[in-house]
Amino acid sequence: DFIGVCLDQIVNQAAKMKYMFGGSVSVPLTITTASGAGLGAAAQHSQSLEAWLAHVPGLKVVMPSDAYTAKGLTVSAIRDNNPVVVMLNKVLLGSKSEVPEQIYGIPLGQAHTARHGSDVTVIALGRMVGEALAAAEELAAEGIEVEVIDPRTVQPLDTETMIASVRRTNRALVVHEAVTFGGLGAEIAAQIQDAAFDYLDAPVLRVGAPFSPVPFSPVLEKAYVPDQARIVQGCRRLLERS
Repeated sequence: DFIGVCLDQIVNQAAKMKYMFGGSVSVPLTITTASGAGLGAAAQHSQSLEAWLAHVPGLKVVMPSDAYTAKGLTVSAIRDNNPVVVMLNKVLLGSKSEVPEQIYGIPLGQAHTARHGSDVTVIALGRMVGEALAAAEELAAEGIEVEVIDPRTVQPLDTETMIASVRRTNRALVVHEAVTFGGLGAEIAAQIQDAAFDYLDAPVLRVGAPFSPVPFSPVLEKAYVPDQARIVQGCRRLLERS
């Protein structure tokens, strides 16, 4: 969350330098920053501020969902000649997944279909991908097939993959750990309704945090952060409204 201290250097210098010099310079800068709640770090150290950064032309922003994507996206960020912010979720820093020893890159701006389904599309950011996959497993036991899309990069955003999924499932739920108001879920929902309105059987729903600083209390923090149960509830609401 201390990225706020150096926003001028990131937003007004790094992000705009190439444009202001007519493309004659490059800014091969990779910034890694911690993001998210769930560790009892209180209001100043538990925020999800990706919407701030994704709103700035000239910046690229990636949000890994596990160790594999963290390595691949970081490698691609380092190779990129533009400023890229890698937002590492605090809780996921303690997670494990299979990661090849060799160097590999995951292309920036390409979403990943983490699970295929036919009834609901869930677009989840960062740590919420794991929660969405768990929710999909729970709903599968009821005969509800959920497709989970991991954008991986939120700027640039792979709208085409999300739209293609929604056109198949006819329902969309967007999940992020950040505050719902003004979050990336609103932008994604708007783009879906612009490009796939005629395919929707229900309005696009969002699941995010309430408009409040992150609580320090473990009980309140758990209630604050979206989870598997809230995603399941959202999917059921979509199906009921269809």
